Amino acid sequence: FSYNTRAWKRRTLRCMNPTTTATCPHAGQPDPVAPLPLHPPGSWPPGPPSGLTGWGLLWRMSRDLPGTLEVWRQRYGPLVHLRMWPEHQIVVTEPALVRELLVTQHEALVRWERGVQVMSQLHGHSVLTAEGQAWRAKRQALQPAFAPKAVQSFMPVIGAAADKAFAGWRTGAAPWPIESAFTSLGMDVILRMMFSSEADADARLAERAVHTVSVAGNAEMFWPASWPDAMPWKRGKRRAMAVLRTLIERHLQARLEMAQDAWPQDLLTRLLTLHTGDPAAWPLQAVRDECMTAFLAGHETAAATLTWWSWCMAAHPAAQEAARAEVDAVLQGRIPTPQDMPALAHLARTVHETQRLYPAAPVLLSRRAQRPVVLGGWQFPARTMFMVPLGLMQRDARLFPDPQAFRPERFAEDAPEIERGAFMPFGTGPRVCIGQHLALAEMLVVAAMFLQRFTVTAPQGMTPPEPVFNITLRPRQALQLVLTRRAA
Repeated sequence: FSYNTRAWKRRTLRCMNPTTTATCPHAGQPDPVAPLPLHPPGSWPPGPPSGLTGWGLLWRMSRDLPGTLEVWRQRYGPLVHLRMWPEHQIVVTEPALVRELLVTQHEALVRWERGVQVMSQLHGHSVLTAEGQAWRAKRQALQPAFAPKAVQSFMPVIGAAADKAFAGWRTGAAPWPIESAFTSLGMDVILRMMFSSEADADARLAERAVHTVSVAGNAEMFWPASWPDAMPWKRGKRRAMAVLRTLIERHLQARLEMAQDAWPQDLLTRLLTLHTGDPAAWPLQAVRDECMTAFLAGHETAAATLTWWSWCMAAHPAAQEAARAEVDAVLQGRIPTPQDMPALAHLARTVHETQRLYPAAPVLLSRRAQRPVVLGGWQFPARTMFMVPLGLMQRDARLFPDPQAFRPERFAEDAPEIERGAFMPFGTGPRVCIGQHLALAEMLVVAAMFLQRFTVTAPQGMTPPEPVFNITLRPRQALQLVLTRRAA
């Protein structure tokens, strides 16, 4: 499932999962990194003063993680040491070193225990939170459902959901709550793909619940332990988690009450087929956990990116018109098919540039070294933590000239080569996002159909939305834009 951008980009979109494709550029073919003189053991890269405990650094990060990391990167360089008792954490923003860490040395790393603990409250023991052999088994079993060919079979479902949603979107002079609308559409898409069911009143409740648990989860990441959810002040989180679990359970029980030969061909059926084939390895709780992860991640990445993409289109009318002209010429009013995708090159570039500026997950979940790691000439002991803020690399002027500008032509065939590892909105290495192909397909189909139907502009006097990080990157204030419906 490739797009007509540069050759390296086509390879990346086809095979970012190194566990399944031997020829993937991320699989067993790490970039050669010239050996550097080693710093003596026990020495650390430069970093901000930690004071007595370093917890003040944690407080600063909790208030504005991307902004704080950017200040430290500019001051201390591509490897920044944070001493926050009892941890040593290294912030890595050099593309070659990031790939060295996540591709070459991935076997030495596990995901940060506290982050996994917080995420497991809702995701359980899914492919998102599992480690070691349990993760490898889950990833291998689930990969076929998210492979490019499988994703192509879902494109008519994506198109049908978008067509229904866009018919009800309001146009005119009044701003339209486009962020909420794209989130609802993303939720409808994932419900159709997972459960062969359209969004209903429960899905609308789930939209608010997802926001509540995201904000709560992001806040808990900055504390060494969580108060029990039974505490009175956590009532909102409890209710939100109950809404999401009820939604999953309702669909699961409805499917189990059906005759197996009547099960529709969707993601839930594929999970239940794993359960019926090996109940010990795939108990029903494992099915619930994977459903929750697919539901949350499956709509949030696409919805967040499409929200930012709509802002980029409104703020850059020329880019919007160029993408629309391409969509009109290629599709002639049709819903996109897999065969249309390579011809929608400029549209794909607008999406990629949106992902560069506003990656849905601007900071990867931190990793911990299980054994000593050498990186960039530094000798880091076991238990060192590593943080990879993708958003900082993707706005680095050394890697992207005029980095704050929206320039889709950066991804054109004849554009200067982008350093490998500088742009990876879905991560890299064996734990690259399993749903990357699905998310890209959804974003391109929805974006194309949106441009077929609407012109989008910013309300007069509107200032650029401020990004805020709550697990994913969203506007601080709910984004509203003005839609004008195109003549049929």
